[in-house]
Amino acid sequence: MSAIPARMTAIEIGTPGPPEGLRPASRPVPDPGAGEVLIRVAAAGVNRPDVLQRKGVYPPPKGVTDIPGLEVAGEVVRAGAGVTEPSVGARVCALVAGGGYAEYVAAPAVQCLPVPGTLSLEEAAALPETFFTVYYNVFMRARLESAETLLVHGGSSGIGTTAIMLAKAFAARVVTTAGSAEKCAACRSLGADVAINYKQEDFVARTLEATGGQGADVILDMVGADYLTRNIAAAAVNARIAIIGTQGGAKCELDLRGVMAKRLWIGGSTLRPQAVESKGQIAASLRREVWPLFESKALRPVIHGRFPLREAARAHALMESSAHIGKIVLIA
Repeated sequence: MSAIPARMTAIEIGTPGPPEGLRPASRPVPDPGAGEVLIRVAAAGVNRPDVLQRKGVYPPPKGVTDIPGLEVAGEVVRAGAGVTEPSVGARVCALVAGGGYAEYVAAPAVQCLPVPGTLSLEEAAALPETFFTVYYNVFMRARLESAETLLVHGGSSGIGTTAIMLAKAFAARVVTTAGSAEKCAACRSLGADVAINYKQEDFVARTLEATGGQGADVILDMVGADYLTRNIAAAAVNARIAIIGTQGGAKCELDLRGVMAKRLWIGGSTLRPQAVESKGQIAASLRREVWPLFESKALRPVIHGRFPLREAARAHALMESSAHIGKIVLIA
């Protein structure tokens, strides 16, 4: 194992705003604290929250590095006090609260998962943020069961492709929305039973049609205000609506009579500010319930593009174009 340097290349937000504000910089290699490991990063995933942080509207939690990046894969090169697993030399992917766009990152040990033997490090870097988010919201909170119908918006995104594959792996029915015929076809190729081009069709009417008028049992939504009233109309009795983003606005007026009449559960969450213990519990559930599906090759992440770490600005420009299908990864 090569020596750990004192400094590393990281991507910092020089000027909040457009992608060009991202720039390579020299930063000290972090020391892992108690309960943490130091990971030599092979690849890091790019996610919407990174874009929001770059724009200056989603600052890192107090005490977290200003370097963006919420998921990585690589090799453990140092362990902090109290850590026995993962061991030094282990190949892991990890959820982090920041710092992923760098050659090294410190990560809580309980937020690390072994790299499935069927995946490369680049593929593994595309797992943590979306799999933690989808499993927590769709299965742990909204309690999607086999034979139920999941409506997932943005089916061609990293979150969307993950939700489609996970729901199908657990024998649920999937209805999804996407913004083009190409993206709808990609969603169907991943297993979606119905893919709705929301620019041309009414997703409420199509969801009701696809479910024999019953509606969706669980709805995973990253649009927010613009979709809430329509999500309620598309929901089944006793449905659960999980809101994980506000790309279509954060404030809306809501007629609560529809919520009461259908006995709906509407919940929201963000992953980044949650306690390490909470995220460790999600990781443990993923390792037990989902990771075996990678080993059996029932699951594999969808990666649209790979960029060198120093070209993070190009990766962000692609994400903002919404031309991608699946995940975008930076290679350290």
